[in-house]
Amino acid sequence: MSGIFRFKQFSIDQTGCAMKVNTDGVLLGAMAAFDSPSHILDIGTGTGVIALMLAQRFPSALVDALEIDETAAEMAARNFAGSPFAQRMRSCPVPLDAFEATVSYHLIVSNPPFFIHSLKSHDVRKQVARHADTGFFDGLLERAAKWLAPRGSLQLVLPVALAAWVENRATGTYGMTVQWQTDIRSFSAQPPIRRILAIGKAPLDDVAGEMHRDLVIYEHRGVYSQNYRELLKDFFLAF
Repeated sequence: MSGIFRFKQFSIDQTGCAMKVNTDGVLLGAMAAFDSPSHILDIGTGTGVIALMLAQRFPSALVDALEIDETAAEMAARNFAGSPFAQRMRSCPVPLDAFEATVSYHLIVSNPPFFIHSLKSHDVRKQVARHADTGFFDGLLERAAKWLAPRGSLQLVLPVALAAWVENRATGTYGMTVQWQTDIRSFSAQPPIRRILAIGKAPLDDVAGEMHRDLVIYEHRGVYSQNYRELLKDFFLAF
């Protein structure tokens, strides 16, 4: 089976990488919102899909992408180099606590590891890619508070319960504010399975009245909703 995932404007080679292209990542890549960001940071980029989607959506943005796994970081660098956005993208093979920001970011995104306190995988690289303790999120929030531009935004895709914990931590400990959130449901009658949470130092003026939104992935089993198809039509070949 090919390790290449083809989008309309770029391709992702994910051969041998611990984390493949997944729904969480493409939803964040399509839904992360900011008015004309000039600097974007993707934390835990994996093979680079979110960073590439954002480079496509924001043609003036410079995109930095952090990845602790050397294999994935090298793959992301190759995926960036093979894209039409290569001159605006940089893969940084370093952990979060070793990265030194030299600019203020308008948009910071992450599809972070979230299986906190769960059974760890025996595959060490998958364990690093998909597991974190609460200290990871404290580090993420602390750095976002420093690296974001005054009206910048940190946007994460998380399970709902973890999103609530991160929200409380961000507002209660780091003095940040919730800018908007979107709950993701598989079907309209089911509870949300993920939440995209946007937080920052200040509210975003352009989301007034749209603080809480919903997205339903499937109209019914095997059939994507029109909203989901509309969201991803600029990326997926099948749409």
